Amino acid sequence: MLLSLTLLVGDAWMDGIQFESTFYALITAIVLMLLNRFVKPLLLVLTIPATIFTFGLFILVINALILMLASEIVPEFGIRSFWSALWLSIFISIVQVLFGQSNAVKVQVKKNSEEEFDEWTEES
Repeated sequence: MLLSLTLLVGDAWMDGIQFESTFYALITAIVLMLLNRFVKPLLLVLTIPATIFTFGLFILVINALILMLASEIVPEFGIRSFWSALWLSIFISIVQVLFGQSNAVKVQVKKNSEEEFDEWTEES
């Protein structure tokens, strides 16, 4: 839902982005999620040297290419140029960072019982 809302805001703020209706923003978000799941990892592996050379900024170009591919798959979603796609990918990245839609690693800490703690302190 956050991605479709971000796409609609991008449509309102940017001249090069266009949706025929709000329903197609949801369809485009689903297509983008599928492309990010299956196509993006392949592109990342193929462009490792460019990504290293640009200190990771090439990932924004990959995101723009994914957006352009989504606009080819969903004809009701239009992107005028590569630069519009690049600005939209930057905007999507900022929104995802701000609203916490990241793949952060969660760590669970197991609480030891008092007996295990006593055994541990006696050994050390």
